[in-house]
Amino acid sequence: MPYPEGNMSPVHRQSDPCRRVCHYLAGFALLLLINTASAGEAAMDPSDDGTDVLEDSILDEDSRASETSVAAEDLLDPGLAHLYMGPLANAVTNAEGQARPLHLLGVDIEPGTSQRLAWSATQLFEGVPVSTPVLVVNGAVPGPTLCLTAAVHGDELNGIEMVRRVFHDIDPAKLAGALIGVPIVNVQGFRRGSRYLPDRRDLNRYFPGNPNGSAGARIAYSLFNDIIVHCDALVDLHTGSFERANLPQLRADLRDPDVVTLTHGFGAMVVLHSKPTVGTLRYAATMAGIPTLVVEAGGPSELEPAEVAHGVKGIETLLTTLGMTRRSRLWGDPEPVYYRSTWVRANNGGILLSDVSLGSTVRKGDLLGSITDPMSNARTELRSPYSGRVIGLARNQVVMPGFAAFHVGIETDEASASEEEVKVVQKTSDSGYVDGMSE
Repeated sequence: MPYPEGNMSPVHRQSDPCRRVCHYLAGFALLLLINTASAGEAAMDPSDDGTDVLEDSILDEDSRASETSVAAEDLLDPGLAHLYMGPLANAVTNAEGQARPLHLLGVDIEPGTSQRLAWSATQLFEGVPVSTPVLVVNGAVPGPTLCLTAAVHGDELNGIEMVRRVFHDIDPAKLAGALIGVPIVNVQGFRRGSRYLPDRRDLNRYFPGNPNGSAGARIAYSLFNDIIVHCDALVDLHTGSFERANLPQLRADLRDPDVVTLTHGFGAMVVLHSKPTVGTLRYAATMAGIPTLVVEAGGPSELEPAEVAHGVKGIETLLTTLGMTRRSRLWGDPEPVYYRSTWVRANNGGILLSDVSLGSTVRKGDLLGSITDPMSNARTELRSPYSGRVIGLARNQVVMPGFAAFHVGIETDEASASEEEVKVVQKTSDSGYVDGMSE
């Protein structure tokens, strides 16, 4: 695909610091314009449409929209935000010359080598720095820089193991480009076995952050500026939350051609079209011109071998598809793309028991599960309002009225469905944020 004169591939953009800085700053300027439109509403969840409110978190005037980079009004014309984006799919073939050292966190990683670095974003209350590993492999052949992040929510363990396995199998001498992995972003939450930071803030609502903001905003700013801006593409690894599990799936904004390239690269994994929510890492990286998608696989607080293996296979297939590695196995037969989805909620409190499993195909009216009142033994049924597939569900547990129990991807071939039609069906899912359950 031809690109306007002056455009550059991600590889060229990586090798030209001035252009990357201009590109990065321009992304923040565009982010500022969007945040300005919601000025005065910083204490509200930006995706709140009156149907859901944030669970178990703190919202105040010092959150999200108000915690973007300081002095953003002095940044460049937002029209430059995507000026230097080239076709990600051709990043390796367009690469020229020899591989160069990758400068990250004050260290130069030479081509054909790998290193384990440490990123310190914050301190404990005692003033002791908190650091987390950053894995880096700089290939012997030039190419794009792909980043993997996991455990932005501290109780999401599957992504940590995915990163470990992917890096264990990478040979720097046979890699084109570079691979950066941050297996535990929210190290404070991880140590506590909690989704949140110690102050009960959701770290994934503060990107790109603010160096003078709250704890969450400062951590987000450090990660974004010290690591993420060095990436040409980003895969952010997540699981379900609050005792919910997700069928391995990709959350992606399919309006972005480079994001579509990433989804195609994963092979056989369900794709759910969703716009990134303001404040998420996916949103901030996208605004900075870094194509990003989220992998959702399994549930929180446990390691699930099948989901981990599924995610690892997808990432390794992506590396091969992008030309960064050469493997004999490729993952074909892609799964469906869902442009619409809906959550089925409990109308009564009680004991939830599922009658379907992740990946089950359902028709409109099919039984999904039941809720039984433990006192009266009264039983109510939850049925699917649409034909489709179960892409997320709550584990069997005691629930309250309004609890989101089953996530159904809706069968449709309407890839060009209008935004208004999507919003009618997907009122709480289109924003990507429902009861704090998603990325």
